[in-house]
Amino acid sequence: MTEDKSPWVGDQVYDADADREGVISDVKNGTYVLRAVDSWARTWTAPSAENLTLTVPRLKRLKKEREV
Repeated sequence: MTEDKSPWVGDQVYDADADREGVISDVKNGTYVLRAVDSWARTWTAPSAENLTLTVPRLKRLKKEREV
C-alpha cells in the first residue's frame, strides 16, 4: 500500500494474498472487491487494503485505456 493514500475504487493494485493484479471495483464493509485486469467476469475479495499495493492509479489507468 502506498504511504500517500489507500487504494480505492478504480485503482489497479497488486494483491499479495492472491498473487495477482486486479482493479478495485467496489468496497463493501471494508472488504475490497477486485476484478481481473483483463476480465470483468473474474472477481475475488481482499479483506482489507493491508496487502494491496497500488500499481496504477485510477486516473492514469483510465487515460491509458482511452489512448488505446
